[in-house]
Amino acid sequence: MYKKITFSFLAIFLFCLASAQTYEIQYTSSYNGKTVSDQPSTIVWANEKENFILNTSIKEQKGNYPFEITKVEKPSNIIVSYGFLKPGEVISTSDAEAVGKQIFEFTNETKKILGYSCKKAITKVNSNTIEIWYTNDLKIQGGPSNLGQNLGLVLEVERNKNSLVTAASIRKIKNTEINNLIKGSVQSTDQLTYKDQLWKSRFTTLKVFDNETINFSDASKSDNTVKRYANGTIILRKVKFPAITEGENIFVELKQHSNGDAYDRTGTVFFIPQDKEKSFFDGLEKGAKTLPVFENGNGKQYYGVTATDNYSPAMEMMRFFTPFGIQKFNHNQLKDKTWQTVSPYRQDITELKPSLSGKELWIGTFIGNYDKGGHQVSLEITIHKSDQTVYKNNVAIPLFNTLNIMEMAGQDYATMFNEDKGLLVDFTLKNDLKNAQLRYTTTGHGGWENGDEFVPKANTILVDGKSVFSFTPWRTDCGSYRLYNPASGNFQDGLSSSDLSRSNWCPGTVTNPNFISLGDLKAGKHTIQIKIPQGPTEGTSFSAWNVSGALLGAQ
Repeated sequence: MYKKITFSFLAIFLFCLASAQTYEIQYTSSYNGKTVSDQPSTIVWANEKENFILNTSIKEQKGNYPFEITKVEKPSNIIVSYGFLKPGEVISTSDAEAVGKQIFEFTNETKKILGYSCKKAITKVNSNTIEIWYTNDLKIQGGPSNLGQNLGLVLEVERNKNSLVTAASIRKIKNTEINNLIKGSVQSTDQLTYKDQLWKSRFTTLKVFDNETINFSDASKSDNTVKRYANGTIILRKVKFPAITEGENIFVELKQHSNGDAYDRTGTVFFIPQDKEKSFFDGLEKGAKTLPVFENGNGKQYYGVTATDNYSPAMEMMRFFTPFGIQKFNHNQLKDKTWQTVSPYRQDITELKPSLSGKELWIGTFIGNYDKGGHQVSLEITIHKSDQTVYKNNVAIPLFNTLNIMEMAGQDYATMFNEDKGLLVDFTLKNDLKNAQLRYTTTGHGGWENGDEFVPKANTILVDGKSVFSFTPWRTDCGSYRLYNPASGNFQDGLSSSDLSRSNWCPGTVTNPNFISLGDLKAGKHTIQIKIPQGPTEGTSFSAWNVSGALLGAQ
């Protein structure tokens, strides 16, 4: 009896020891047959109790934040995700259904990987075909991703016949190092919040405005956070930018909805350069007429629109146009029309990096309107690390901005193009500028059916008296944004006002800048001139052109 008990105990001990065996599997990645060498290898720690999915950098505690470790609990196949947002801040979430929902097509194909017999299963993920090779030789389940965790030990995953993850080594280990990695306080959250927090930790967010009102009212007053000018049609806040390195991208994003104004309005997001004696901020504080004046012989004076030796105009980051009454007027029902509730505008402004990096600047938003309810906006700027370097300029010089941001404080519309001289700017370069470009944004306005808003007009750019570029800015896709325009008027011909083609803008959209190559510019004095055949005034109706330009290049 004693011998029998001893033998049984020894058998159980040996069985438990075998069951507790942990394997470390290291995987390599390749794409189109070429090994991917610039990213860490995936590592899986697997035993009968649990699996962990991580990579070599995380194992060596050299991982760049944010990063993730995935745990698969067995036999339940509950997936627990750990998100390491920054040192000392870890979140987690769990999913009890992900593995069970996976559907596979099993094949009769077999092959050997690292000496183990493998079978192939196929599945689809977001229209991607995934082929999984797994083995049952080791009597454990696991893999380099959530896919196939209940099939066996996944040794190879191929996506769309071009992306491959393959086991490079399998070795037995006494225990994992997970307690050295997942330690301290872990905040548990739901799956949606987890994904959102992990995603947002991948980039820097500068919040500028949060649901602020832009309206026209004598009651609009500045507070400790937000300054308001021109009866509330301009809001301004000072923002500190971090040092932005090469390879980082910058995006500006604004969300807008009507708070009472039913019309399509011109809007702009801008910052105020403060590198010279005078700035646009002086005009806001002391009045538009304190800024340098531009005249071209048409009898009008245009304040603060062109750069001078001691003044830089407001630098436009993004031009946008509000739709007709989004959200506030969604009660205007039409059959088969479900109105949008917010108008989003998002644009890449990485080329303006030289003027933003490491600086503290006034960031502003303007919407031209005469409504007490006006509009509500939220604005943020995000900075993203990227492998792509599209813009290689280290200079961004504001040259002109004719958009009358201080319209409600007396700044005139840009009607200077009714003269052949148009807009002429003198500027001086202290150093040679290589691969110079003009970041040029243009939109035509006014005049009803005969005005420049609805009549295509060529824009011609001249540098040092020579024409370098000419094009006709025109948008024909405005009807695509009908669901953003609940208050848009409907005409007898079956069209809505928001459907009509316009001079480079539509109600509810962003206007993209043009990047015009100017070649290499030598140090010294230069001129840039904009000519547009602006239409004539008809009674009280007139045309105008909002153009802004910044000089980009490398010194």
